[in-house]
Amino acid sequence: MDLIEKVVLDMNDISIEFPGVKALKNVNFSTQSGISHALIGANGAGKSTLMKVLTGAYNNYTGEIYFNGDRAQIRSPKEAKQYGVQVVCQEVDTALIHYLTVAENIMLNDIVDLGKKTHFVNWGSIYKRSQEILDSMNVKVSSKKLVSELTLAEKQMVLIARAIFKDCKFLILDEPTAPLSNVETEELFRIVRELKKKNVGVIFISHRLSELFEVCDDITVMRDGEFIVKKSMKDTNQNEIVEYMLGRKMDEQFPLKENKVGERLFEARNLSDGQMVSDITFHVNAGEIVGISGLVGAGKTELCKAVFGVTSNVTGERVLENKVLSIKTPYDAVRHAIALVPEERRKEGILVNESVSINLTVTNLKKFCNVGTFLNFGSEKKISKEMINSLGIKAPSHETKVKNLSGGNQQKVAIGKWLVTDSKVYIFDEPTKGVDVGAKKDIFELICNLAKAGKAIIYASCEISEILGITDRVYVMYDGKIVKELETDKTNEEEILYYSTGGK
Repeated sequence: MDLIEKVVLDMNDISIEFPGVKALKNVNFSTQSGISHALIGANGAGKSTLMKVLTGAYNNYTGEIYFNGDRAQIRSPKEAKQYGVQVVCQEVDTALIHYLTVAENIMLNDIVDLGKKTHFVNWGSIYKRSQEILDSMNVKVSSKKLVSELTLAEKQMVLIARAIFKDCKFLILDEPTAPLSNVETEELFRIVRELKKKNVGVIFISHRLSELFEVCDDITVMRDGEFIVKKSMKDTNQNEIVEYMLGRKMDEQFPLKENKVGERLFEARNLSDGQMVSDITFHVNAGEIVGISGLVGAGKTELCKAVFGVTSNVTGERVLENKVLSIKTPYDAVRHAIALVPEERRKEGILVNESVSINLTVTNLKKFCNVGTFLNFGSEKKISKEMINSLGIKAPSHETKVKNLSGGNQQKVAIGKWLVTDSKVYIFDEPTKGVDVGAKKDIFELICNLAKAGKAIIYASCEISEILGITDRVYVMYDGKIVKELETDKTNEEEILYYSTGGK
């Protein structure tokens, strides 16, 4: 096929069911090569499921897929790749092999094929070709570096490099900018524009609507497993798209601040982890939401992990209610009534292969034991059902496996498991990452309710609008240090960004 020939993709009447759930209902989707097409919807709308059909991850669907009017048989990932369909998944850590080099991950499929044919691999060629791909993307990473040594943003770029290396006609990017800084996001957009010039069609899934208007040509909105509308970006706006997503007008996103700030509840003194976090001191009062702001790579996640005992060799003190705590492990932190909702929920925050019920009760199993180590399954079921209702978790039942829930509902489970423990300090690290506007509002209300109950809340995020909308005070981080403390009501996005970029 000539490279400059347009390839038209049509997905017609696509439906798929899982136990208890009809995930897609006669969905139509169409796009073409050389176009950047946004596919959006609230969590659970079915957009990722639709793309899994296109990539061959699901084969039990009904409906038809066409390329340039010719019907395609896509029932496996291998068949999808034969049609030039490549995907970069949202959860980068599950898609890479950490003990292999960058080059081995980029060229993985070719290495396997070469091994089958000749039993010999030209490693010089492998490293050279993969480095050329990285250099063309302006990614400053050595192809000989182990993936385990990369940052989250670098891992994302390695996945994109792997996808575009092959004969790619349609590239699916699922929340690609979530782990990226502003500079890295701009670099990704440059790559997307270059791919369009090379006649690659890009299907862009993201909850960051402003980004979609910057880089996409068309947009398709889904809701509750159904196609809602397809529009040209130049003919619509963010407010209209949000209304299509939710099926109603969007209310005020951030709840009213009704929390009453009390006495100092938690304090970190001169906290360092020997790597990224350096001599950090901050405090949180009872009933207060304190923001930790900064760009990607500033050290927010590392600080959260240092407080929670994830990181070894932490120096400094963690003080709760004027008592210095001994925290060597996360178990110690939980024992002292500290909870962490981590950034990487699938990797660190939930048990994806277990049920909603098990996930919601796992942090406090002692509460559900009758005698010794015997679980009271009736009590566990009752509490989990109550939590599902109170948190608004959309799941067919309490026995549904968490991996089958949408991102927003998975995040609610990750938060809900700590509510059972009745912790005193709650640490939220990028809690709205990969979450739609409707689920974000639910999470904001949940956090504000915790503050109203007198809990101390640490809210770490690179989303400055969220910091301004939900917090009482904010500490700005830069290069592993806290460089400024600000009162939220007396600051603005420009001032926070100024200090986030190293301003004095």
